[in-house]
Amino acid sequence: MKLLVTRILLCTIFLVLALHVGLTTSEEVEDESEFNYDAGSERGPARWGEIRREWGMCSSGSMQSPIDLSSERVQVVTHLGRLKRCYKASSATLKNRGHDITLRWEGGAGSIYVNGTRYLLKQCHWHSPSEHAVNGRRFDLELHMVHESLNGKVAVVGIMYKLGRPDTFLSMMMKHIEDIADIHEAERAIGIVNPKRIKIGSRKYYRYVGSLTVPPCTENVLWTIVQKVRTVAREQVKLLRKAVRDDSEFNARPLQPINIRSVQLFRPTYCESESGDP
Repeated sequence: MKLLVTRILLCTIFLVLALHVGLTTSEEVEDESEFNYDAGSERGPARWGEIRREWGMCSSGSMQSPIDLSSERVQVVTHLGRLKRCYKASSATLKNRGHDITLRWEGGAGSIYVNGTRYLLKQCHWHSPSEHAVNGRRFDLELHMVHESLNGKVAVVGIMYKLGRPDTFLSMMMKHIEDIADIHEAERAIGIVNPKRIKIGSRKYYRYVGSLTVPPCTENVLWTIVQKVRTVAREQVKLLRKAVRDDSEFNARPLQPINIRSVQLFRPTYCESESGDP
């Protein structure tokens, strides 16, 4: 009997440890002190995979992100279906991670559904310039909405921006970001934030399988990149970079090889498009 109990305890401990490792490897690094975006630095993107053993995928992975969404490689499809978003307002915290400003929802803020799997919205953050490119062109900003399923799989929705009119969601966040920059706080609760305020504006999107764009560069991340490029004010982009105080003008990883991956562009049929983009 004692032997059976011991075996059960050992199996339970092993399962807990396995789940813990699985969850942590799917999460982005919170502290930038060990890496940066300087191409000539020993801690730059080309060396990320050498800094820590668990970051090895940054160098050896074959499905890394970001990529160039080149028309020559993209397959236009109609079967993927509209992106199903079921977001809700939830308590949020704004955090300075050193390499970006991150908005994290406590307990999640609704979800998206992809191929029948539910992915809970965990956080969003910004990169400038955009990490993904379209036919070789990078834009001024990219927002990543990071989701996670119950079994630890990650799905990211990316929205790209060019300079123009202010982004309405960032306009709501400006005062909070300024406050963090002024008083050097690393984190601050900012109350209820509704992710529905993040405008997408198009039913068309790119879909491919890639990775996290910061260490540990975990692969098998499901990417959905909205095709429509929205607008953001120059002052908004500047504030996002100034607030982190990392002395870098950008926080975008270099483009990665597509290799043999499939990249799809979902375009709804005429009947699906009649009601207009949400």
